[in-house]
Formats: sequence, C-alpha cells, structure tokens
Amino acid sequence: MAARFFSWLPSVPYPPAQDGRWSPVTSTLNWCEEDYYLTIYSAEIVNTLTNLLFVYLAAKGIHMCLTNGHDTVFLVAYVGYLLVGSGSFLFHATLKYPMQLVDELSMIYTTCLMVYATFSYNKTRKYRTILAILLVSLALFITLYYHYLQDPTFHQTVYALLTVIVFFRAVYVMEVNIRPRLRSKEREAANPHSNGGVKSVQRREDSRDREILRQMWMMIACGLGIFLGGFWLWHLDNVHCTTLRRWRRQIGMPWGFFLEGHGWWHLMTGIGAYFYIVWGIWLRHCLNYKQEDYELVWPRMTTVPVVVKRNRHANSYANGHANGHANGSAKKGL
Repeated sequence: MAARFFSWLPSVPYPPAQDGRWSPVTSTLNWCEEDYYLTIYSAEIVNTLTNLLFVYLAAKGIHMCLTNGHDTVFLVAYVGYLLVGSGSFLFHATLKYPMQLVDELSMIYTTCLMVYATFSYNKTRKYRTILAILLVSLALFITLYYHYLQDPTFHQTVYALLTVIVFFRAVYVMEVNIRPRLRSKEREAANPHSNGGVKSVQRREDSRDREILRQMWMMIACGLGIFLGGFWLWHLDNVHCTTLRRWRRQIGMPWGFFLEGHGWWHLMTGIGAYFYIVWGIWLRHCLNYKQEDYELVWPRMTTVPVVVKRNRHANSYANGHANGHANGSAKKGL
C-alpha cells in the first residue's frame, strides 16, 4: 500500500545496515530504525536528529524563564528537559548502555521535578523539605533498581505512573483554586488584590479566570493529544516493525523517514512535554494571584505557547508597531 502511494515520487534506495563508529550495540533496547544505514557516525540517524527539537524548545523555555522571572523550579525543569533531549540524541547516535541511562533516567528526574513543583505549592517549609527528600530517595531507588534489573518495562511503567500522578494532581489544583464556583472562601480571603466586595469587580475577575481556564484546558487538550499521538506511533513502530522496515525499503529515502515511528515519538512527546511545563508556569502564576501581571501568549495552534510579563509583551508589541509605522513613513518619504 505504502509502496504504491509513493511509487510516483523520486527516491533514493536505502543502503544496507552496517557496523558503525560506535559498534557494537550495548544498550538493552534497539529500536525499529535500522543501524548505521546512512552514516557510520549515527546508529539511528532519524531517531538522533529528531531530538534537536528538544534542544530548541529547551532553549526557548530557559530563555522564557530567565527573562520573565518564572519560579526557579521551572527553569530547572527546562534544564532537565534539555538533558532528556541531549541524552536521547547521544543514545540513538551510539546505542550504548551508558547513554541509554542518561536518556531514560533524565526522564524520571525531570518528572520528579514536576511532581515537586505540583505538590509543594503553598506548603510549609518542613513539608517541602520532606517532599524533596522523598523524591530524591525515589529517584535514587529507581536509578539503582533499574541499573540492577535492566528491564525497560520497569522504566516505562514508572515514568507513566509518575506522569499520570503529576497530571491529575495539577488538574485538581487548577480547578479547585481558579474556577470561581469551586474556589474556597479561604482562597478568596487570601487574595492580595481583594475587590472589597464590589460585585462588578468580582464578576470581571470571575470572567477573567473562566477565560484563563478555557485557555488552560485548550492547551492541555492540545499538549496531551500530541503526546498521546506520539505514544500511539511509538507503539505501532514497536508492534509492526517488520512491516514498516519493508515499506521503507520499498519507497526509499527520504519518504521512508516519515515511517520512523520512534522519530515521531520524539517530536510529539517533546512538544507535549513543553506544553505541560508552560501550563505549570501559567498555573503557578495564577495560583499566586498574578493573572494581571503575566499572560499566556499563544496566537495560533501552529505555534508553541509562552508565558510572559504583561508589560514586556505590551512593550514588544508597541516597539514593533512603532518601528513598522516609522519604516512605513520613511518609505513614503522616499
């Protein structure tokens, strides 16, 4: 089917798989992409290069945190996100066991950071300290036990469990603290920008928060949908590897690259994870009653969202508008 569909397109035949610069393979996993078929310097070239999206989005996230004063935990999370992409790049390039550990364990560590960010909000110093110790102990246990077991199923199960826990906890915190009809009286009383009981102001703030929730749920749906789509393609790549390899060789390069399911997994889970951290940043500012100081900027579904200070975003727009107007006037003068 795939061969007939792509038969009219020009293509280059796949070279045979071969030994490479980093042979032999020592990792406990070897994915569906054939080894060293395109270059001796990368065992899985598509699976390697698709990790560059992690590097780009990590740089974008780190810059966003540094220039807008977001909480340090999210800056560290983006550094962990960068480590995930870099580790995965090295793992797929070499298929060496140490690089596999860097790839897989950094996923666990970054998720543990997000667990801390989600469960530590508005807690006492003692609670946060105990939580940090427990999470460090958990990460150490997972590291040692996984190295002993060397069973990828254990890593995949633990990562999925941590991800599910932190996701549902974040949804719960979002709903009970931001949705007007679920907000407690204690949270209303703790608002430093109290409206003094003025109903018109309260209605405006409630309308603002409902709009924020709508944006958040749209971002959740988009990020989660992309993430789960990547997981589905990863699963198909594992289950139907023999068929996919045959199709790739039938249609040739570069069209066969589009049938690399694990590469799509990198692209889609990278975007989904980026969305999740941005959601966490925006949620934290809203929990801190800073909805008027920050805003979520996500102009189109084809772009990735960022959270910025309102005055910074307004100034950027004003400068761009002024420059455009000045340039236009200059051209008229010419």
